Amino acid sequence: MARLSAAAARAAWPEIRGQFAAVARLRWCIFINSLRTLRGRLEVASWILMGCAFAAVGLGGMFGLGAVAFYLVAHGQAEWLSAMFWGIFLYWQLFPVMATAFAESFDSTNFLRFPLRYRSYFFIRLAYGSLDPATLVGSLWLLGIFAGISIASPGMLPWAALVLAAFAAFNILLNRALFAWIERWLARRKSREILGIVFFLLIISVQFIGPLMARMGGHAHHSLLPYATYVLPGERLLPPGLAGAALGHATHAHFAGAFGALALLCGYAAACLWILDLRLRAQFHGETLSETVAPVTAREKNTPARVGWNLPGFSSPVAAMFEKEFRYLSRSSPMIFTLLMPIVILLLFRLGGAAGAGRAAPPSAHFHPVPSAFSHYAFPISVAYALLILTNLIYNSLGADGSGVQMYYVVPVRFRDVLLGKNLVHAAIVAFETMLLWIAASLMFGPPPLGIVLATLAGLLFAATVNFAVGDCLSLLSPKKMDFAVFGRQRASGTTAFAGLAAQTVVFGLVAATFAVAHFFGGLWLVAVLNLALAAVALAGYSILLNRIDNLARSRREAIISELLRA
Repeated sequence: MARLSAAAARAAWPEIRGQFAAVARLRWCIFINSLRTLRGRLEVASWILMGCAFAAVGLGGMFGLGAVAFYLVAHGQAEWLSAMFWGIFLYWQLFPVMATAFAESFDSTNFLRFPLRYRSYFFIRLAYGSLDPATLVGSLWLLGIFAGISIASPGMLPWAALVLAAFAAFNILLNRALFAWIERWLARRKSREILGIVFFLLIISVQFIGPLMARMGGHAHHSLLPYATYVLPGERLLPPGLAGAALGHATHAHFAGAFGALALLCGYAAACLWILDLRLRAQFHGETLSETVAPVTAREKNTPARVGWNLPGFSSPVAAMFEKEFRYLSRSSPMIFTLLMPIVILLLFRLGGAAGAGRAAPPSAHFHPVPSAFSHYAFPISVAYALLILTNLIYNSLGADGSGVQMYYVVPVRFRDVLLGKNLVHAAIVAFETMLLWIAASLMFGPPPLGIVLATLAGLLFAATVNFAVGDCLSLLSPKKMDFAVFGRQRASGTTAFAGLAAQTVVFGLVAATFAVAHFFGGLWLVAVLNLALAAVALAGYSILLNRIDNLARSRREAIISELLRA
């Protein structure tokens, strides 16, 4: 039987290799065809810029970690390599989760439509996931550590190759398994909400580690020292600790311990392989997850039609769009997180400032208003941060509509009214968030001066108007479907990200210039006047754009519908 299975595997390998070649040719043809459009060329340019940035991070880390690994091995301290492995492990697993805009943009589950063997499908999914920036950067870092160990101790070259290869395989398989199972959990509304709350609480909790450690001051080392004796043995049983332990044992010629640590590390990689295989095999055999509800027999009674909202001064289509967007966003967990995060950042600054201002102060004094240079500017800084994190929503306002965007071209409604209704909801969110931030800043740092408040509101009016105008254009020129049940592909496109970065640079640069001019001539009232003048110009441009946006929407009709209906 073993001979038959080996013969079958050898016979299937040419077919698998041919399928890989066909997939590679397909992706190459898609790439070449995308260059025929302006958006495709802009996407390529954005990916080149991002690739240069990731290459700089990868190469810089490769040389730095290689030098540290050389020093540790040369001085007989290879056990401390575990610290670097922990850093690589955390980056490899957490960065793709935090920065899903840089994750794979192609849905490789589409290959299930083609007559592929399961083995081919598994390796294709694994290959696509291994081409993300986190894997490439992590591989460069491990390559630098390998070079440092090999130069410091040439006899360690085989051990370094085996341990680092096993550690890389574990990280790749764990990353793919996490993404596959998170997509499984996100396919259901209830699990999606629970996972979103846990994820956001985890992000917020991590932010408080630094300020709390700073508040504890010198007592932190003594209070955490008893726990270190319990943590360190457990750390040696986890994959990063095992990789460092294997190399440390090999350096001191303790080959039994090195083999044991390496075998346990390979066991972790095999467990991740089994978990990933379990998920992909279910997909391959036709698992479909749906949130549809069983049909319910309609009751025979006349229910009165619900009257829609009415916005004074605006037409009925604008009011209907405002109500629809408000109801959608009010049920969105990411929107709630977006509203809370600027307040959390203010609290972090408050805790950090209190810890740095006076460590001998009693605990009750930590939340009393402390006059400082930052306390006056806490409100404008938090408002700028809030507007910045809202750009993901503003710059892709059609993404959540999906296939429903077709209705905008069928019903007798102007695109001007559609985008105006969406912008009014965004403006309401910005206004509500600004009010919350003023209350939070007043409670934590004391009420900001009236001049700073007026200058901030005037600058916010200018910045928000420019963002709405740029966002409306980018929503039509480079839309992207937002699928909250698929992890890693719900953000704006790369072109939108770079265009938004350029717009934010110009806007915040102009607002900062008004503050610099006012500081030179004296008086914050001049900032409000200058920002109001800029806001008047921005409002005039926004009005002109809205009146002409229908022509752009008609000319981009096919591209918008095809992009937002993409599976």
